[in-house]
Amino acid sequence: MSYTVGQVAGFAGVTVRTLHHYDRAGLLAPGARSPGGYRLYSDSDLARLQQILFYRELGFALDEIAEILADPQANALDQLRARCQALREQIGKLERLVEVAERAMEVQQTGVRLSPRERFEVFGEIGFDLSYATEAELKWQDSAGHRQAMARAAEHSKEDWARIMGEAAAWRAEVLAAFDAGEAADGPAARALAERHRQHIGRWFTDCPPDMHLRIADDFVADPRAFALLVPPAQQRPGLARYLWNAIRANTTAHDPVNPHSHPKPEGESDVPSAEEAASHQAAEPRPPAEGSR
Repeated sequence: MSYTVGQVAGFAGVTVRTLHHYDRAGLLAPGARSPGGYRLYSDSDLARLQQILFYRELGFALDEIAEILADPQANALDQLRARCQALREQIGKLERLVEVAERAMEVQQTGVRLSPRERFEVFGEIGFDLSYATEAELKWQDSAGHRQAMARAAEHSKEDWARIMGEAAAWRAEVLAAFDAGEAADGPAARALAERHRQHIGRWFTDCPPDMHLRIADDFVADPRAFALLVPPAQQRPGLARYLWNAIRANTTAHDPVNPHSHPKPEGESDVPSAEEAASHQAAEPRPPAEGSR
C-alpha cells in the first residue's frame, strides 16, 4: 500500500517540509512516485521513518542516523552506548542546574541566604516548603511590609538567624507553658506573649502594627504550614493555633480600644477548636519566615 507525503506527515506527526528534507538528505527517499510525480511511501518507508524519528528523539544528528541505518548491526549498538553516556552526562548537568534553580527560588521566596547545611544548623525542625513560600509570595506580593521583610531577611547573616531562632525558641517555650497551664488567651500573660511576637517581627523583619499582626496570625488557623513556622508539629497541641490567634486578637484590641471589632473573629468560628481543626495542625514543613519569625 502506498501513502502520500501528506498522509505520512499526519501519521508520523511531522511536517511535509521535514519529509522533503529527509528525502533531499538521502535519509528517506520514497519508494515510488505517482504518475504526476508526487512522492509515494510504502510500509517499509514508514518503518524506516519510525527508526529515524526514534534516533532523532535521542538527539542523533541526521548524518549519524544515516550511518546507523546504513549498517544497523555494525553501528547501532556502539552509537546507542555512546548516546546513553552522553545523555547521562547531560542529565547530571541538568540536575545540577535544577538544584541551582531551586536554590535561587528558595532565596527569592524565603529571603534566606544560607547553605542547606547552615539552614539545618540554624532552623532545626523549622523547615522549608516551597509550595507555601510560593503561595505566600503571591498573597503578599503587593504588601510593602512583605517586601521590606524579604529584603531584611536577605541581609541577615547566619549569626543573625541563630539569634532570631533563639529568641523564637524561648518565646515558643513560654507560649507552650502558658497554654498548658490554662492561662486565658485574652489574659495579661498571653497578651504579653503576643506583643513580644509582634515586636520580634518589627525588630528583625518589618514594621508590624497590631492590625497587620492579626492578619499574619490569620494564617496560623487557616494554614498548618504557617503555624508550623512558629511551633514544629512535634510540639503542637490541639487548639494551640487558635489560642495564639485569640491572644493576638486580644492584644490588637488592647492597642485599639476605640474600635475593638475592627478585625472580628472569622464568621462561624469559636474559641474551641473542633477535632477536625486540631487534626489539621499536623503541618507540612513550611518556609522560614517572610513576614516575621512567625
